[in-house]
Amino acid sequence: MSMITATTWVRQGFAARYPVKYDFDEDEFNRISKLARLKLDDAKEDLAKAQEEQGDEIGAELGGGVKVPDAFKSKPKEDDDDDLREYDMEHYDDDDGQDRAGEPLNMLGNVRSLVYHESNSEDPYITIQQHEEEDDEREELEIIPTDNLILAGRIEDEVAHLEVYVYEDEADNLYVHHDIMLPSIPLAVEWVSLPPGYDGSKVLRTGKNTAENIAAIGMMEPDIELWDIDTVDCMYPHGILGPTGFNKDKAKKKKIRKGIPNDKFHVDAVLSLASNRQHRNLLLSASADTTIKLWDLNVMECAHSYEFHTDKVASVAWSHGTNADSVFLTGSYDRNVVLADARLPNKSPMRWRFNSDVEKVQFDPHDVNMFYVNTEDGAVHYYDSRQNATDPKQAKPVWRLQAHDESISSFDVNPIIPGFLVTGSSDKTVKLWNVESSGPSMVVSRDVGVGKIFSTQFAPDSNVGFRLAVAGSKGSVQIWDTSTNAAVRRIFGSRVAANGATDAVKERMVAVDDSGDDSEEDEGNDEEHDEIMEE
Repeated sequence: MSMITATTWVRQGFAARYPVKYDFDEDEFNRISKLARLKLDDAKEDLAKAQEEQGDEIGAELGGGVKVPDAFKSKPKEDDDDDLREYDMEHYDDDDGQDRAGEPLNMLGNVRSLVYHESNSEDPYITIQQHEEEDDEREELEIIPTDNLILAGRIEDEVAHLEVYVYEDEADNLYVHHDIMLPSIPLAVEWVSLPPGYDGSKVLRTGKNTAENIAAIGMMEPDIELWDIDTVDCMYPHGILGPTGFNKDKAKKKKIRKGIPNDKFHVDAVLSLASNRQHRNLLLSASADTTIKLWDLNVMECAHSYEFHTDKVASVAWSHGTNADSVFLTGSYDRNVVLADARLPNKSPMRWRFNSDVEKVQFDPHDVNMFYVNTEDGAVHYYDSRQNATDPKQAKPVWRLQAHDESISSFDVNPIIPGFLVTGSSDKTVKLWNVESSGPSMVVSRDVGVGKIFSTQFAPDSNVGFRLAVAGSKGSVQIWDTSTNAAVRRIFGSRVAANGATDAVKERMVAVDDSGDDSEEDEGNDEEHDEIMEE
């Protein structure tokens, strides 16, 4: 079983040209030890609570007021296997340091008689020098400024990880650069250009600005993990937003009951993430616990918690407008869409009511007043935020598009080309749309061979504006150069090439070379994804 649940692009020029290998130094050891100790403490608390509840259940069966003896309570099973006891492994190393002849044992033996060189370069038997190996490895890890990265959350054989792809447009090449193991199923992936805990005082890699290369991962667990994707083979995230991150400071640790929403962190799966591109220290998260959290990455804490909805919050999005960069949208399974301003947390937000569950919300990047809403019935709604009705049920969209017969599982608006939309559905099709003043019209529909569509996203850079990343239940990522499609060239021909050429070309699709998926496995992945989303 293998499927990709979420993807996002990283803009060109933000990735380090030579990603560094993970350095497990003393500071990192202390940091990881502290995180591991916190998780162990939480596990012990959960175990003690479960044992106490089991004891209470036994007491209830015996009758009210009956105290359950400790002997009847659940205890860890003792290992009855005595096979190793005869070897006395506990005292294996407790020897007297003497051999049979009475001479002291020396682990290194006659080391004084060995010939050694201070440097490997002086050793005639070492023909491949260390710096040559390092140069080869450094070259393999190189990411040039014209490369794009694609971050993809993958589940494979019940193991979750984040894959970092490199897309070389000129070479038509897509490959996995490295991956990161995750503790839980990834449901949302967002690129963040500010390192966690940045306070403006330290010198960053770029030297001139505060841009860093961070992946924020929302998972089935309530923690949001922040990973440095310019570091290869990381063991632990660079930051955690959630119960683990909140409890790392023992001085301020409070007894907050798990499963009950609070204003500090999420207590259920994180379904959506949105990073503010103007105020890069702000990150929004939407959760199945019905709340939305606004995180300040400068201090790694929740700045505000919003309770706009009564059911799972499926999507959250920031406005891209320069003068409206504090405005955001939320969409929920309670069939409501809310528009709020982070600067005015106490102001009553604007609402719109729908006849079906809301799957995704997104602002139009070319018009700050307009936004899109996708619903479970396969429809796309286009609204003007300035036309808010007193009754949310009476608010009318500018237009409504029945894009698919089944639910829309992914949607995106091209940030470079106005009026260029994409929808993806559980019916395994990807559809491209052209929006004009008269309304939307379909340009092309394709089954790109990735199974049920879970993610579709346009590239963020102008020179690759027609590239579309598509991923789904078969566990593969496809990069579709939509400009090579005849219908797209006919409608957007003036924007495909400087000379406005519309000559026929071969349609281009780029993917990682990976064979071995079959239809039966695909069906199993579809069912597995449906079960995950229902939970």
